Amino acid sequence: ELESDRGSVADTAAADLRRIERDLHDGAQARLVTLAMDLGLAKEKLLQDPQAAADMVDEAHGEVKLALQELRDLARGIHPAILTDRGLGPALSALAARCTADVTVTVDLPDRPAQAIEGITYFTVSELLQNITKHAQARTARIDIWKTHDRLLLQTTDDGKGGATTTGTGTGLAGLADRLTAVDGLLILDSPTGGPTTITAELPWRV
Repeated sequence: ELESDRGSVADTAAADLRRIERDLHDGAQARLVTLAMDLGLAKEKLLQDPQAAADMVDEAHGEVKLALQELRDLARGIHPAILTDRGLGPALSALAARCTADVTVTVDLPDRPAQAIEGITYFTVSELLQNITKHAQARTARIDIWKTHDRLLLQTTDDGKGGATTTGTGTGLAGLADRLTAVDGLLILDSPTGGPTTITAELPWRV
């Protein structure tokens, strides 16, 4: 079990690194390369055609804004600033606002857990909300987080079509269950055909 858990953690870390590398290469890096070329052309035209050079600099300014936004989005995917600064409640509310369903978020914790547990909780909710958006066809959903004894509990409920499974492909739930198991966590799924779907996750409470 330890070997399996260690393998899951290593695979997850490797996949995350590949995703970050791909996003940097295909997104911000490519945009910055284009920006450098445009500014080089503008520099050449500066004396010959000042108006054309000014137009190119203006376009480059727009490219800078887009590159900055892509870098912000990438940083949010690694570890969102709102989670670090304000904790799970505000961070999960920001996630819920991007879900297609109307999501209610309730966080009832005596204090903030360890940063690692907080991060895993955040990305677990992010994955579950993405499933709701992509697959559930739900109108409403609910996220509840609380502490009991030495465990952090997370539960999501939605009124979608149900039928979710940890053995199928395309939902990400199987990978999520593996990630939680690797950190001494647990994922419990109740999703009859026709709904509703209730997913409960347990994580160790650490401070």
